[in-house]
Amino acid sequence: MSFNVRPQFDWRLRSRSLALGPRTLIMGILNATPDSFSDGGRFLDHHAALTHALQMLDDGADILDLGGESTRPNSTPVTPAEEQSRVLPILRAILAARPNAILSIDTYHAETARLAIEAGAEIVNDVSGLLWDEQMAATCAALACGTILMHTRGRPQQWRTLPALAPAEVVPLVLRELSDRAHAALAAGIRRDAIVLDPGFGFGKAFDENFPLLAHLDALHTLGFPLLVGVSRKGFLRHALADNVPAKATGAPHLDSEMWVSATTAANTAAILAGAHILRIHDVRPVRAAADLADRILAAR
Repeated sequence: MSFNVRPQFDWRLRSRSLALGPRTLIMGILNATPDSFSDGGRFLDHHAALTHALQMLDDGADILDLGGESTRPNSTPVTPAEEQSRVLPILRAILAARPNAILSIDTYHAETARLAIEAGAEIVNDVSGLLWDEQMAATCAALACGTILMHTRGRPQQWRTLPALAPAEVVPLVLRELSDRAHAALAAGIRRDAIVLDPGFGFGKAFDENFPLLAHLDALHTLGFPLLVGVSRKGFLRHALADNVPAKATGAPHLDSEMWVSATTAANTAAILAGAHILRIHDVRPVRAAADLADRILAAR
């Protein structure tokens, strides 16, 4: 059996660099939102958010990704001011407790990105790939921070009405549009070594449309950038699990948290063996353990 060779990069952040390739990096998700699909409402309280953030770091997270607006299907957009009121106090509290922590701000608002980087974040993670705020590209260039560009097909309010994609359409579409996003970033003055690409699992790809993307993830290496994968607790995994889980008396399949973690771990392991550099996840400990084992497999090639 042959696995993909993971390209090596030095990822330039705001104040430091990270080596990408020698080992899989874990990005822990911290949603300070009332309505995120998996953990909405759990970490709106600043004390709960800080406690969870520190636990993820202790469990092996290399980066924490802090977001203040849900992008689940049919989510309600929030103003930049509301987003900032949710994330900035938590960001400052984390850095006060762990000054060397590497923080990412999950936002498509340029003003939120600027304030977060000025408060000490190292990375802007834009799910729109710089499309939803015309100031974001210039802002990231001026901030000289790490920049994650995700592929998104439409907006959350449109996803359930988008035309279906045939299996053979998915990877060419993501390749073409991620290439466009990377070139737009470079044209705006964002350094090449600051950019990481994310194929955007679940973002405008419905259920089984995500499996061709995971199966052919190695094709994205032709773009020449590091890859981040976010499949944690995604709906396409739940949908696939439901096909093989006995139904309850109500007729709905019962999917417990252990099954969620197992499905996420399996998908993440596949991503690593296809060459993913960073995993964005909710459950740090089990994925850290799986990633360490997958890295040993890659090293043994």
